[in-house]
Amino acid sequence: MLPQPRNLTVTTSMFFYGASGHSKVVIEAWVASGGRVSGVFDDNESLTEILQYPVSGKFDPIKVNGQLVFLAVGSNATRRKLAGITEAAYGTIVHPFSSVSPSVKLYEGTVVLAGGIINASSVIGKHVIINTGASVDHDCVIDDLVHIAPKATICGGVKIGQGTLIGAGVTVIQNISIGKWVTIGAGSVIVEDIPDYAMVTGVPGKVKRFIEPLAG
Repeated sequence: MLPQPRNLTVTTSMFFYGASGHSKVVIEAWVASGGRVSGVFDDNESLTEILQYPVSGKFDPIKVNGQLVFLAVGSNATRRKLAGITEAAYGTIVHPFSSVSPSVKLYEGTVVLAGGIINASSVIGKHVIINTGASVDHDCVIDDLVHIAPKATICGGVKIGQGTLIGAGVTVIQNISIGKWVTIGAGSVIVEDIPDYAMVTGVPGKVKRFIEPLAG
């Protein structure tokens, strides 16, 4: 089981780590919800601006000075790496045009983008992406670092392990268990349990091969 979510600091300002296309969507979701952007960092020092906000180069904890940070990176593996080396308190972002049940447990570092739906009694871990128009039904358990891509549909009682990517337009039927660091290709329909590290495509979805586990 995931631990209980900690009480996040109430704030209207946050730093962002990442200046990619995904970061644009995350920043706009934050601003739409009434937040302010304190600054943006990215390891690619050739990037100087995103959405008219200056990019300040590599992450600098001195500039952050205890404020909240958001890892605005689409890659699950990269978010995992950054979370492991970045000492920070993380914020959570819920777009005002999304729907999140009050009984949902939503952990730090997670974003629910426009049109995202999370229904009753679901648990959403740390640094999870519920992308545009994705739906998570009741009593689901979504572990840390998962990305549920646009228009994916997760039916009730589904469990998804750490670091898994659910591709755009995927449907997962009720009460399925999906392992950790799984990749499910766009448009697949999942009707049976999926083991760790599998790559899955098709209707119905079938395991095509296995991915080398990440170190650590």
